[in-house]
Amino acid sequence: MNFDEAGVIAALARIFGTSQRGVEIGIGDDAAVVKTSARSAITTDIAVEGTHFNTQWSSAFDIGRKITAANLADIYAMGGSPKYLVAAVTLTGQESMEWIEDLAEGMAHEASSCGVYIVGGDLAKGPCKVISVAAIGQIDTVITRSGAQVGDSIYISSLPGWSAAGLAIIDKDLESDIAHYAISEFCAPTVDYSAAVQFANGKATSLCDVSDALVIQAEQIAAASKVQLSIEKDLLSKHPEFATLSEIADSQGIDVWQWILAGGEDHVFLATGKDLTGFRIGSVQSGTGVIGVEMKKAPDIWRHFN
Repeated sequence: MNFDEAGVIAALARIFGTSQRGVEIGIGDDAAVVKTSARSAITTDIAVEGTHFNTQWSSAFDIGRKITAANLADIYAMGGSPKYLVAAVTLTGQESMEWIEDLAEGMAHEASSCGVYIVGGDLAKGPCKVISVAAIGQIDTVITRSGAQVGDSIYISSLPGWSAAGLAIIDKDLESDIAHYAISEFCAPTVDYSAAVQFANGKATSLCDVSDALVIQAEQIAAASKVQLSIEKDLLSKHPEFATLSEIADSQGIDVWQWILAGGEDHVFLATGKDLTGFRIGSVQSGTGVIGVEMKKAPDIWRHFN
């Protein structure tokens, strides 16, 4: 083994250490002690090597960023503001201290971009790498998936599909700037957290993080709100990034709608409301389910359990 537990904990304490006044007790004791609001939002995500990340493709820094972003996005998607994170990591024992430190640096980098602090966690040995992160956030007005109303418009914070595009071409020998961008978005997506704040401040009636697929998350909002979401592909095709994404899809013989509608892990925010800041892609009407997303071939949506 290339490291010992005491050395790892010391490194993490250095990387995650903070004197932020809301943290009374950080790394080094049995539990962290932090100041929270009267109303808190709590979420957790887990990433398993071979399922959610691959060290042949992604650096430890990118892996740290990606799992941290997933948690931050979930808090923002509830209309909250993330404050603290804890991380539990399983290692095989074959990692180098440099790899572990890079993982922690990636987590700290993504967290600090939102003013969030990592205050503790756990370390274990296992047959593969597993990273679990939990987030605690402050929340005043909760925005759920069940508030969409007939007459609302549907908005996205950015165009989904880039992460799926990156996955599709990651083992291809493509040297274009577009290809490199897509791959980087798969390895560590760029999340516009400020867009979620703008949606919340704009009185979004429903809000969610598109971590699975646009059609899946839209169906969840429709079901929870007991309405029908009408997504207009003509509107989506007018997004400023659509032509570029289509270009790389065409080069691979792939229907770009597969990436946009069925791709996941972009952490784009999907919202309903009136006159929101964002890109409008449709409307909410009476009925059930989601319409307007028909394709020549049924979208291939990735699921944990088939």
